[in-house]
Amino acid sequence: MPNVSASSTRVKLWGVRGSIPVPGPGVLRYGGNTSCVEVRVDGEIIVLDAGSGVRLLGMALEKEFGARPIKLSLLSTHAHWDHIQGLPFFQPAYEEKNAIQLLGYKGVGGGFGAILSRQMAAPFFPVRLRDLPCKLIIEELNEMELRIGTVRVASKFVNHPGNCVGYRLFTRSGSVSFIPDNEPYEFRKLHAAACARASAEQARKFAITERAKLVEFLHDSDLLLLDAQYTDEEYQEHIGWGHGSLSTTVAMAVDAKVRKLLLFHHDPNHDDAMIDQMVEQARQMAGDRGSALEIDAAQEGAELSLPAK
Repeated sequence: MPNVSASSTRVKLWGVRGSIPVPGPGVLRYGGNTSCVEVRVDGEIIVLDAGSGVRLLGMALEKEFGARPIKLSLLSTHAHWDHIQGLPFFQPAYEEKNAIQLLGYKGVGGGFGAILSRQMAAPFFPVRLRDLPCKLIIEELNEMELRIGTVRVASKFVNHPGNCVGYRLFTRSGSVSFIPDNEPYEFRKLHAAACARASAEQARKFAITERAKLVEFLHDSDLLLLDAQYTDEEYQEHIGWGHGSLSTTVAMAVDAKVRKLLLFHHDPNHDDAMIDQMVEQARQMAGDRGSALEIDAAQEGAELSLPAK
């Protein structure tokens, strides 16, 4: 995204699919690459997740910058494959002139850096993470807020197997919230393990409290990219898998008074026509609640702008 005004926030979607990349004619409009979003603001390049879409971002950056060095920060939500699998194919990491900062939280299976290293260790990949030529900094986050240039970044743990966070980027043009993986908090939808450790009433109160916290975290977001992988019917067959249903995603955005919602993390079995139907259903759901919420489906290659306030 060249020629970005320093006073605006620009967002480009490089990967919007969930679970696994999917090719084919049925996904040409919305795209088949997994989670990756680029944010440009005040001279900073902030990348959210390194799914397979980050390969395309890397190619675009190389073309844009040419011989000039690339400096960027990459925020990882978690280390499931569809959110990190593009990192070994990110071309700027193979250039000495470039500086790349990888930031994320400790995972269930170990530290952030160790987890990233495993997918590039033998026998899975021929180049080790520590052998990448770029100036690479890996930082495991411990606090729930940080700054990247002028941008205040807030994070929150969400309802997804393992350690997984969502991010909210506060800029002078407004805020962008990114929660690609999240399951509803309602009592009947809590994971069986969580229910086994608490009474039904305790679990119900926990669900209500945690949902309220997420609504507060997202409140007044100008742009929200939120997990809407399943239809409500599909969700009944995937309880505990860690992903959202259409009606609960819309309800979350409406309750949080979000200005624009992008349905994100499209199921690999959903073609363009299916996603079109989900968008129409989501708009109807918001309208039935008396909301003017703007709703679209995240589309690979799309660019959005938050103008300066």
